[in-house]
Amino acid sequence: MAGHSKFKNIMHRKGAQDKKRAKEFSRLGREISVAVKVGGDDPESNIRLRSAVASAKGLNMPKDNIERAIKKGQGNDPDTNYEEVRYEGYGPDGVAIIVEALTNNKNRTAAEIRSTFSKYGGNLGETGSVSFGFERLGNISLDKNYTKEDDLFEFLVENETEDYDVNDDEYLIYCDQNKLHQLNDKIINTFGQTNYANLIWKSKNSINIDKESADKLFRLLEILEDNDDVQGVSSNFEVDEAVMSSLTS
Repeated sequence: MAGHSKFKNIMHRKGAQDKKRAKEFSRLGREISVAVKVGGDDPESNIRLRSAVASAKGLNMPKDNIERAIKKGQGNDPDTNYEEVRYEGYGPDGVAIIVEALTNNKNRTAAEIRSTFSKYGGNLGETGSVSFGFERLGNISLDKNYTKEDDLFEFLVENETEDYDVNDDEYLIYCDQNKLHQLNDKIINTFGQTNYANLIWKSKNSINIDKESADKLFRLLEILEDNDDVQGVSSNFEVDEAVMSSLTS
């Protein structure tokens, strides 16, 4: 029985990874289509498109999917008339949350986002109600095995980059939002393929939350991220390591 249970856990984990991968492909597909619509289908002259395609390749998105997303952006199919929309609100304990979406039906998306906030102990506010506490920055992820930290640091100083973080697997680089795609190109040419390059909201101040609030908040964030229209979710929470390990164990 233990073996069967272990197998079920592995399959569940694989299912979750597949779901996350499908969501990532869908998110990038929309970004590629919108990039084509806004700036044309030539990656040489459309740096947003070049960056989106590079991110897609970095995640091993099939070539067919990329070409299909480019074709969608070239056509006038009403299903591809995506608009960029931002929602702002609060989760448990007053944690600020920003949700970015690409949607072809603003009414549907707004209703779904509002319902998710209400259901999981949050409330949706007006645009601008929380974004003043965040900075709009470019964010690039690079695997650590591509370069030593000292070499990367030197490169980032030369390129006037805002900041960077390091975790077990990757460097997370932050830059001026207008320099994102140019910097991503330079990093790829200097060190190797980046995992992604996108715009994020980075909080200026964080709120530390306890286990009960973290449990509710993580459910809210997970449901928001699972929404097909959502491209990214940013928030300003902080969780102690002890609380985090009790939630994930």
